[in-house]
Amino acid sequence: MANITASMVKELREMTGAGMMDCKKALGETDGDMEAAVEFLRKKGLAGAEKKAGRIAAEGIVDTYLEGDNKAVVVEVNAETDFVAKNEKFRTFVAEVAAQAVDTEAGNIDAFLAEPWKLDTSMTVSEKLSSMISIIGENMHIRRFEQMKEDNGFIVSYIHAGGKIGVLVDVESDVVNDGVKEMGKNLAMQIAALSPKFTGRSEVDAEYIEKEKEILKAQIMNDPKESQKPEKVIDGIIQGRVNKELKEIVLLDQTYVKAEDGKQSVEKYVAEVAKANNANINIKKFIRFETGEGLEKKNEDFAAEVAAQMNK
Repeated sequence: MANITASMVKELREMTGAGMMDCKKALGETDGDMEAAVEFLRKKGLAGAEKKAGRIAAEGIVDTYLEGDNKAVVVEVNAETDFVAKNEKFRTFVAEVAAQAVDTEAGNIDAFLAEPWKLDTSMTVSEKLSSMISIIGENMHIRRFEQMKEDNGFIVSYIHAGGKIGVLVDVESDVVNDGVKEMGKNLAMQIAALSPKFTGRSEVDAEYIEKEKEILKAQIMNDPKESQKPEKVIDGIIQGRVNKELKEIVLLDQTYVKAEDGKQSVEKYVAEVAKANNANINIKKFIRFETGEGLEKKNEDFAAEVAAQMNK
């Protein structure tokens, strides 16, 4: 039997929004397995699921770099405070990291940090980072990057809220004009605002759907009124809820935010633009980075921090 600590209960509570005693019970029932405990709470209808699991918890910025219309990268670089994240030297460094990452052949951050810094090959990326830490006076790290390439169309880049969110969209199209490019920009803004997880339904794993159905069924069976309904009705309710969820997490299924009737799907909007421009358009992929997602933020009293700095 795992030893359930207060910090484990706190972590589960922050992830799910469930009550302290419910979290303690869930961890006890699942022998301290955090993922299983989240699922346990969801089945009981006590958790807000993934919406609260990815709370933003670190400072820094996301930036993108495009090499023409066909090659791009998005990067995230973290710092300790929002104050430094707004610093011009820090922002310039992040832009340089993005320019470095667009052509890198590194398969992970460690390999990326070990390669020569393009703007001064006498040092590595890691050594340049160390230099910037000394100059700015705050711990920083290059957290992640992801590249995108499209030879039969174009890539759209969008930065929201000064670097809080960065989006790349891969648009395959045999027509590249202002109208089609505007569509790409609109989709990038949609992705930034509504944070879909998948481009189309074909990307959604069948196992993911079955797991969601299992959780929804457990929620219904825990409801005295709902559980009395015929099995066919319950199956219909579950399928309806799954479809509703897919309309939230699948980009092409989402309601297009600029739709005049408030009903048009993104998929229909893309088809409309394709027809108007006599184009064949396929939204192949998107990448969305949000600063600090999944990281734990250090909570300090700002006045105490300033006083500590002054007393050094």
